[in-house]
Amino acid sequence: MSKNPFQAMPASQVLDREFLQLRAKILELAASFDRLDRGAPLPEDTRLNLLHQGIQIVLSDEPDRAERLQRLFSREYDPNWKSNLGVDT
Repeated sequence: MSKNPFQAMPASQVLDREFLQLRAKILELAASFDRLDRGAPLPEDTRLNLLHQGIQIVLSDEPDRAERLQRLFSREYDPNWKSNLGVDT
């Protein structure tokens, strides 16, 4: 019987394979937030709020975190996007 190519890899193998890369990304993220904290106080900024919401999504136990993050950082679909963005051909 052939192996199912869409079968999920065991979590322990994913962790073995990706631990160092994930650790590096978390350190990079923490360093970026440290730089923001050391800078002058920011006025209310929706981008920073989005980043905080994104971190909450990453920390959640709910499924489909990547999809929810993509939706958080994406614009709503606009059927008139070409004309609104000035790319009519």
